[in-house]
Amino acid sequence: METQRDSTSLQRWSLLLLLLGLVVTPATSRTLSYREAVLRVVDSLNQRSSDENLYRLLKLNSEPQGDENPNIPQPASFTVKETVCPKTTQQPLEQCDFKDNGLVKQCAGTVSLDEDKSYFDISCEENVFPFDAQNLEVSKYGGLRDLLGRARRGIRRIGRRIRGLFTKYQLPQEES
Repeated sequence: METQRDSTSLQRWSLLLLLLGLVVTPATSRTLSYREAVLRVVDSLNQRSSDENLYRLLKLNSEPQGDENPNIPQPASFTVKETVCPKTTQQPLEQCDFKDNGLVKQCAGTVSLDEDKSYFDISCEENVFPFDAQNLEVSKYGGLRDLLGRARRGIRRIGRRIRGLFTKYQLPQEES
């Protein structure tokens, strides 16, 4: 008799847990690819922008390394360029051509790969040089100039330290 009562109680608990499992479905959200997350950010930036034309993704500068956990914001770096399409266009962004001498912006920050959260913290700055071959050469040499400047400062610092050692440990002068 005792076992029959235990069996009925076990059946009731099993049924209750089954119904509870059906009612409370786990919230599973889709994980976005890195590119999809960045494209969503570009769409959001276009909506918030005060510029007349839309921007389109020009280049993904970095991809996240390792674990793409959707709950952890991923570092993002990308470049957008102004298109010929006005903000009022109904045309898909992928069909908008880049504007000749259009404004180029470098964007960096973090994005969420969780489709439901769509969190991002991105800041974009105008590229000082328009994106063309002539100015790429200038920026390449500008980087070389910075490197040489740092090397020159390092050599001067080492020279001062060596000079300081010699003045600190001078040999006494012989008197004649």
